Amino acid sequence: MSVRDAPPVPDVFDPRRYAAGVPYADYRVLRDHHPVAWQHESEVLGWPAGPGFWAVTRHADVVRVLKDSATYSSYIGATQIRDPDPDDLPFIRRMMLNQDPPQHRRLRRLVSRAFTPGRVDRFAAVARERARALLGRALDEARSGDGTVDVVSTVTDEYALLNLADLLGVPDSDRRLLLHWTRRVIGYQDPDEAGPPVLDEAGKPVDPRSPAMLRDMFAYAGQLAAYKRRYPADDIMTTLAHDAELVSAELEMFFFLLTVAGNDTVRSAAPGGLLALAEHPEAYEMLRAGKAGMRSAVDELLRWHPPVLTFRRTAAHDTELAGRRIGAGDKVVVFHASANRDERAFAEPDRLDLSRTPNAHVSFGDGPHVCLGAHFARLQLQLLYEEVLRALPGPRLAGPAGRLVSNFINGLKSLPLSVA
Repeated sequence: MSVRDAPPVPDVFDPRRYAAGVPYADYRVLRDHHPVAWQHESEVLGWPAGPGFWAVTRHADVVRVLKDSATYSSYIGATQIRDPDPDDLPFIRRMMLNQDPPQHRRLRRLVSRAFTPGRVDRFAAVARERARALLGRALDEARSGDGTVDVVSTVTDEYALLNLADLLGVPDSDRRLLLHWTRRVIGYQDPDEAGPPVLDEAGKPVDPRSPAMLRDMFAYAGQLAAYKRRYPADDIMTTLAHDAELVSAELEMFFFLLTVAGNDTVRSAAPGGLLALAEHPEAYEMLRAGKAGMRSAVDELLRWHPPVLTFRRTAAHDTELAGRRIGAGDKVVVFHASANRDERAFAEPDRLDLSRTPNAHVSFGDGPHVCLGAHFARLQLQLLYEEVLRALPGPRLAGPAGRLVSNFINGLKSLPLSVA
């Protein structure tokens, strides 16, 4: 097929599209015919139109962008598709996620001191018991009713939240705050999650990443750090609070990053994996029978349902990608979910194969910004799925999953399962 005969470029920007499901058919069109394609940013849900961006959908190109921070910067315009208010950009750039080397390396080194595999592994017994207890209560509730349960509201939201709170060292009485802040920042495009947008004096929506919208979270982070200095414990906030290299603004940004990213990664991936297993009963039975290993299954479920759909970079200078000229200052957005289904990187990518190996999915990113909490996330998912296998002969869908209105997070708001 010639360029002239190629199908038109589909819109994969509009967050409302994702409420009906990830547009994998459109991703295939982009990969096959427009691997680096210009996307318009229309006004959506009260949020103003933007200048547009390049959508990168093939696996090799996504990896290239994520690894080349000198060309594709996280710092210039931060990492969300929509441009932040110029007045907020210096504030947003304080976060490790929105920095380039060498400053990014310094902050990552500091936080990695707290986010050690040893500390994470000590939470395994607690997390397993938590998964077992949450599942037990949910099943009891279902069996005393109509035999159905929403595993998002009864199991996976609580599981992700309580595990993160333990790791951070957030007191029991304050743990619901973490979910409140996560929903406000991550779910801002979805009125069911965040409510109507907060408007400024000019009637424009206020970015949930702005200093005004994060003031309460940062105040809490400062109070928690002060408490941890007086009453140290085996948790991440204690380690960060006692790190003399961290200034208070950096500590606040770490708390923001760990609260939102740490919570929502598992909060999105866990029900997504359960949905995949419910839709593929033969795969679930293989897992129960031990014909597929849990470690490879976790990675395949992450490939199938990546928690993050997209991340943005900004071209630091004129460059070329997949034959397209990209100008300095252009937004370049990688599509993780598309890369994970690229036939060029995966054999039969539309088949759920719990024994798939190797599995070079990009659900946790790649390059300098590869997810710092990937070990913790994989551990939580493995423990949860093991307990689901023990508790359920076979989960069956009792209705359609409720999906988040978002072009950033691949979230499920509800997942009704029949367990009777």
